[in-house]
Amino acid sequence: MPDAMISVARERRLLLGITGSPGAGKTTFAARLVAELAEKGVVAVAVPMDGFHLPQAELVSRGLADIKGAPSTFDRAGLEALLVALRDRTSTVHAPAYSRELHAVVPGAITVTPDTQIVLVEGNYLGLWPSVRDKFDEVWNLEVPWDIARERLIARRIATGRDRGEAVAWVDRVDAANALLVLDSPADRVIKDAG
Repeated sequence: MPDAMISVARERRLLLGITGSPGAGKTTFAARLVAELAEKGVVAVAVPMDGFHLPQAELVSRGLADIKGAPSTFDRAGLEALLVALRDRTSTVHAPAYSRELHAVVPGAITVTPDTQIVLVEGNYLGLWPSVRDKFDEVWNLEVPWDIARERLIARRIATGRDRGEAVAWVDRVDAANALLVLDSPADRVIKDAG
């Protein structure tokens, strides 16, 4: 992270968006950045956009369960409200996370205390939605070749109980379409092969 951003974060909280296609390595990159910032004495927390997946029952009722992960399957208003709340350093904010084991949102799983200087929010569509993009100080886009991202996504789905055929079919139908949506999302910085 640039020293200039760290200097600003010592004065006021920064919101940094980490975006990219599915499988780009956003979660890994954000965790690594949090650890690197801690070594420099900067308090940072990573918050995943995946905590704003709509509940499975709602996806089913809306006919969206077979495209879970597409933009329409997220609570964008909830994400925007969280980003506004995160600007206020006077109170503790509880953010949701997503459990890949449960395939469900875990409310209040992440605590952002007033001493947090940088909040890294990672997710596919942070640059795609202007009303979300505008809430960040900067948005960084991770670029990873699709063949690498695809293999990561297939492995992830297999690790959570899908067979290989089902995993490949999902990735090639749903994740590939979502990757195209974020391909040219506006970003302040592009990081290649970060994951």
